[in-house]
Amino acid sequence: MSIALFALIAILMATDLTIEFRMGEPLALQSFELCIFVSALAGFAFHWWQMIAARRRSELLDQELAEARAEVTRWSADAQRWNQEAHYVLQGLGAAIDRQFDRWSLTPAEREVALLQLKGLRHKEIAELRQTSERTVRHQALTVYRKAGLSGRSDLAAFFLEDLLLPAKPNASPEATAELHVSQP
Repeated sequence: MSIALFALIAILMATDLTIEFRMGEPLALQSFELCIFVSALAGFAFHWWQMIAARRRSELLDQELAEARAEVTRWSADAQRWNQEAHYVLQGLGAAIDRQFDRWSLTPAEREVALLQLKGLRHKEIAELRQTSERTVRHQALTVYRKAGLSGRSDLAAFFLEDLLLPAKPNASPEATAELHVSQP
């Protein structure tokens, strides 16, 4: 809006100066109007330059926004792929844990206690979650360890995590290593 105002003032002043010059007005009387014309022209040029600079900044910001959106799209695709891979791995791990619990002949309550321990819950938290006493949970946990031939909670976690944390074979791709660990019963 201000650029148009400066342009209008410059045009009107230029017109007035031209008319007065043709009528033979002395230049000394026109100096004030000439200052107004030059000021209006300078204001127009300044605002024009500001508008061009703002347009360039806007284009750069639009480009950065497009790049950021593309990056978010890539991240979203990576996250979705990771989520699917993790889901597949967790299903395999869950099935492997269930098979091992079957081999150990755990009762449903013992299975639940063992799974909650694998998730890192303490006896008191498991008792609250299952709405039972902490003593019952401790007894069921001890029964799990006895049936599995393990000495405690850390051995239970190590039993299931040890194969997942094996070092990769030399020259093996990460995908092949992951498939190797997941496919082991």
